[in-house]
Amino acid sequence: MKIYTDLNKLPVFKNAVLTIGSFDGVHIGHQQIIKKINKHAAQIGGCSVLITFHPHPRLIVSKDSHNLRLINTLEEKAALLEQYAVDALVVVPFSKAFASQSPEAYILDFLVAHFQPAVITIGYDHKFGKNRKGDISYLRKFEEEGGFRVIEISKQEVADIAVSSTKVRQALSSGAVSKAAQLLGHFYSLQGLVVKGQQIGTKIGFPTANVSVQDTHKLIPPEGIYAVEVSIDTQKKGGMLYIGNRPTINKNLKQSIEVNIFDFDQDIYGKIIKLDFVKYLRGDQKFEQLSGLQDQLKKDKIAALKALQ
Repeated sequence: MKIYTDLNKLPVFKNAVLTIGSFDGVHIGHQQIIKKINKHAAQIGGCSVLITFHPHPRLIVSKDSHNLRLINTLEEKAALLEQYAVDALVVVPFSKAFASQSPEAYILDFLVAHFQPAVITIGYDHKFGKNRKGDISYLRKFEEEGGFRVIEISKQEVADIAVSSTKVRQALSSGAVSKAAQLLGHFYSLQGLVVKGQQIGTKIGFPTANVSVQDTHKLIPPEGIYAVEVSIDTQKKGGMLYIGNRPTINKNLKQSIEVNIFDFDQDIYGKIIKLDFVKYLRGDQKFEQLSGLQDQLKKDKIAALKALQ
């Protein structure tokens, strides 16, 4: 998959089959759209082109943008799209100026001028242009002038898939990571930098890697213990992840994300690791003594190993 981030440096796409959207999560509904554009591209000897926006449009135009939590960072989204065999990913810088284009300018000056599409595949409810006044009916008026054909993803198709990024976010926000994985077609993941912690886990026999998530808009599931798969360079290990403010140690600590990696003792400070959420095990709780926490962690490890089998 080729990735382009500059509209002025795009190649001339041969028989481009486009789809456009945020594609947050690259969930099973998105995957159906990707299959569709890949199929059409193969039929006409063209290439599948997915256009997405960065930052997420809601971060620019929504009044509640500070509350938006995203399923994927841009890097995570790109990795998933490559996995699902998109030929080209074009990341369009999203701004208030871009959002204020007229629907006609969006079609002719953006889509046609930069992509010369043979086919545009979009949802029945897709909106574009200033005040989101453009829709699929408006787009169809430009088929002859723009030299493209519009293929609609119908309401029925969307209903059959019965999944949306909002549903995925709702599942993750309630800790239902197994349900989220069903909707996504893959595990939900976090990536972060391994940083120094307080070494409390090491003292009680459960050393942890403290993970710093750099993207402030990345969705963090609720506090508790999770069974996870941990990717470190080319290695993949099982582990149990803790998200919480460590109430057993101190009631005033900030939220911590830390993972006990099974059968692993390498120094990974400064590395980026990836955590795939397999199962929610339990909520956070306070223990009067560290020995109580230690006993519970032994039970958690058994539960995590079972979930990871």
